[in-house]
Amino acid sequence: MDVVYLTRVGYEKMTKELDELRRERRRISKAIEEARLQGDISENAEYDAAKDAQAHNAARMADVEVKLSKVRIIEDENIPSDKIYIGAIVTLLDLETDEELQYMMVSPEEANYEENKLSIFAPIGKALMGHAAGEELNIKVPAGVLKYKILKIKRPK
Repeated sequence: MDVVYLTRVGYEKMTKELDELRRERRRISKAIEEARLQGDISENAEYDAAKDAQAHNAARMADVEVKLSKVRIIEDENIPSDKIYIGAIVTLLDLETDEELQYMMVSPEEANYEENKLSIFAPIGKALMGHAAGEELNIKVPAGVLKYKILKIKRPK
């Protein structure tokens, strides 16, 4: 896996997730021990559920640990602010609906539609990369073609 670019907020969120996974691992271990004390584990649903949770927790912990070991905080990067690159906050005008949209361009690990964080590898994100304010783009997506004008690009402070 290559470098994982995260915002400082995304990095802090991922480290908190790892801390929570570690706490959860301890709770799961206790649940497994309690289930074992109930006797025959071959037909113990609580034991099976706890073992499944343990496997899921261990896999997620490993994934997060690998990503954190390869993180570069994008605020620390010297990225131009006149074009759209990872970390940019982009204001777009939808030329079909006249609606203004704002997205922060992020890595897939941070992408979150509800928070307007758009992956640089999503179809719209890919199409926006490297373009400047004032440009108009036709972006082909599965639902058709989106027509946007880039109104503003800024970098978080």
